[in-house]
Amino acid sequence: MKFTDKQQMFIDEYLVDLNATQAAIRAGYSEKTAYSQGQRLLKKVEISARIEELKKTRADRLNLDAYWVLKRLMDISDRSMQAEPVLEWDPVEKMMVETGEYQFDSNGANRSTELIGKHLGMFKDNNNLNVNVGVQIVDDIPDDDDDE
Repeated sequence: MKFTDKQQMFIDEYLVDLNATQAAIRAGYSEKTAYSQGQRLLKKVEISARIEELKKTRADRLNLDAYWVLKRLMDISDRSMQAEPVLEWDPVEKMMVETGEYQFDSNGANRSTELIGKHLGMFKDNNNLNVNVGVQIVDDIPDDDDDE
């Protein structure tokens, strides 16, 4: 497929940061319409296919795959969970000494574990909720005939 110069520039720029709006601006589209232009370009089958092809080529050259990503996330999670001693400066010893307290990187552990869970499909939203609700209609409004 032959792309226009602007489309090719968009593809190249999109691969930099995966930001369609910024890629459209850097490719020469108007800043006012960059968001919609970027979204429109990504919806074109040929452009999205080319982007995926280039992303796969880049990942192959770097030997990156799902196993590598998951392994790194596991390493980050494990490392983040390790308790490290809290150190403070001891003016007498003129060095850092342990306080007896420990800390760990809960943010790193949580984020890496969350990403692993997402990869495994553990956090899919289920918007297809079927709820059966029983409804009982009560007619407690007196008929006009009841007054007579």
